[in-house]
Amino acid sequence: MSGGAGAGAERAVSANGSGAGPTPERDAVDEIVDQWRAERPDLDSEIMALPGRIWRAANLLNRAVAQQHAEHGLEGWEFDVLATLRRSGAPYTLSGKELGAAAMKTSGAITNRVDRLVRKGLVERNTAPHDRRTMLVSLTPEGLRLVDEVAESHVENEKRLLSSLSTEDRDVLGEALRRLLISLGDTSLEPQGPEKR
Repeated sequence: MSGGAGAGAERAVSANGSGAGPTPERDAVDEIVDQWRAERPDLDSEIMALPGRIWRAANLLNRAVAQQHAEHGLEGWEFDVLATLRRSGAPYTLSGKELGAAAMKTSGAITNRVDRLVRKGLVERNTAPHDRRTMLVSLTPEGLRLVDEVAESHVENEKRLLSSLSTEDRDVLGEALRRLLISLGDTSLEPQGPEKR
């Protein structure tokens, strides 16, 4: 993480995703930039601020979201896999490669995750009729029921976590992050290139 800007982010948030922390006028990244400016005035330390805030915000949001998922007996990655299958539409089936592209994970990592969800009875795995080398992953009825239940509280939790931002704030921030993701090549959920193992 840039300049150590992600270090200690979890200490700045309480169990419910909020914390006393710094005053609104300054945040932890301001302190990090000040430290770099004092120690290495030759560096353009201001450029560290934006990536640092993105990484720290992601860390804090992930922690709060994970706590909400745990209330339903799920880890964050488990919800991600179930939600990816759910939003794909009936029959809620994707190949391992498609799941990997959506989660930005290798096929090996996806295989391990699918194995654990199979053992919990939330997904089932089959081979594709047209190509037995292709693994297909589908939601079970229990997996569909659970992901629909968790999705509702997930949305409410995200509304709470973003409640300090106005609608205009969210729109401006969302558009800026969209441009950044496009510039970094994140433009599609379709698998790109040969599958990594």
